[in-house]
Amino acid sequence: MDESIFIKILKKEIPGEIVYEDNDCFAIKDINPQAPIHMLVIPKKPIERLSEASPQDSVLLGHLLTVVRKVAKNRGLDSFRVAINDGVDACQSVYQLHIHVMGGRGFAWPPG
Repeated sequence: MDESIFIKILKKEIPGEIVYEDNDCFAIKDINPQAPIHMLVIPKKPIERLSEASPQDSVLLGHLLTVVRKVAKNRGLDSFRVAINDGVDACQSVYQLHIHVMGGRGFAWPPG
């Protein structure tokens, strides 16, 4: 896997606003927000797609969801949407696993 734009942001090779970081993951503000608050939670381990995560990644995947809750709370979100795009038909544009955390407005269902 080539180094993603997310890792380049983490390494400060390109600009991006990191809003959270720990040993296993980090969160950034989305550069094309779809809601007033839109962040991405990204593992530091290179996993291209959720469907390619291994059983050994279970603890990391659980940790990512804990971080989702933490960054949402830190931004004052009582209600928020979480999305993971997996593959071209799901509109995944960067092939490094990342979790969208969106809030600050109402959402419709189905999402489209």
